[in-house]
Amino acid sequence: MPVYNRIAEFHDEITEWRRTIHQHPGLLYDVEETAEFVVERLREMGVDEIVEQVGRTGVVGVIKGRQTNSGRVVGMRADMDALPIVEKNDSPHKSKYEGKMHACGHDGHTAMLLGAAKYLAETRNFDGSVVVIFQPAEEGGAGGKAMCDDGMMDRFGIQEVYGLHNSPGLPVGDFAICPGPIMAGTEEFTVTINGLGAHAAMPHLGNDPIIVATHMVQALQTIVSRNVDPIRSAVVTVTAIHAGKAYNVISQEAQFYGTIRTLDREVRAQVVERIRTTINGIAAAYGAEVSIDIEEGYPVTTNHEEQTKFAAGIAKQIVGDARVDDEKLPVMGGEDFSYMLLERPGAFIFMGNGDSHGLHHEEYDFNDEAIPVGASYWAKIAEAAMPAS
Repeated sequence: MPVYNRIAEFHDEITEWRRTIHQHPGLLYDVEETAEFVVERLREMGVDEIVEQVGRTGVVGVIKGRQTNSGRVVGMRADMDALPIVEKNDSPHKSKYEGKMHACGHDGHTAMLLGAAKYLAETRNFDGSVVVIFQPAEEGGAGGKAMCDDGMMDRFGIQEVYGLHNSPGLPVGDFAICPGPIMAGTEEFTVTINGLGAHAAMPHLGNDPIIVATHMVQALQTIVSRNVDPIRSAVVTVTAIHAGKAYNVISQEAQFYGTIRTLDREVRAQVVERIRTTINGIAAAYGAEVSIDIEEGYPVTTNHEEQTKFAAGIAKQIVGDARVDDEKLPVMGGEDFSYMLLERPGAFIFMGNGDSHGLHHEEYDFNDEAIPVGASYWAKIAEAAMPAS
């Protein structure tokens, strides 16, 4: 079946929700305005149970079907937080808060799930319960973990869980998914080098930590190219380097940091070990002191095979077989829906946002034409996973 006619009828209303959320972005766990907006909409819909402050500022709604004989409970998650970016768009729904922007489409994710909730609360054409999950702090705050740590899965009896993210460059109406790893595990590293400062005109009297740091940065680029099996994926990227403030003084300290991305634990362990060995070896060669801090981030987002086939099948029912890529290559970005997939079987899917700016870009905007597609996908997930007799 194509997009639901009933959902298409309130496309304009969902669009208004999306744009209201876009105007009032919140960072990490500071999403109280969005959470309050979500709660108000869920109350208007007559959702059976609404629970606030799950995982600090998350919201969970429970919608019961006309029948609950099956005992089935399916969770569907949208993220609510924005990014610390100054928006460069001039649209009427531009962010009202300087330095905060929905540059990743979480406003669209939240609005689409609200749209599906409205349809499901109205029709209730399923046997079981739908749990709609509105999560804070996806952008680096591990809000998915916070909600799981708060006992969400057991508290609401969730048996399977599904997530969705928009994808710029993928045409509106297209979906992409794969079983197994679909997004990378992430780590962040910080390297601090302590040398010996000196006047720039007398470098022989010091031990320049900038020279040491630049050799380290160059050497780190060989870890993936010369240590990791080319068939397996890894990324080591240095994103910033800081040292000194004067033209004529050699700094005593230099620091750089960056990220590691891998798709399995074995490669992750190999990369981390090689970073430590490489950094310590270069520091010893130059007689410098060094400290290395590697902080583990989000786990690999790993789709479960059965639920992936199911999700791909639902997408094909909505938009047709030709518009669903069910053998998508993994993405090296990170995603904290991974924590939910560690607790319950489920699947994470990408949905086209059309020819828009990329995620985290100051001119990005969610494509409202995608709303009926995404909301229909959510509605069909519930109805097909828990068919009414």
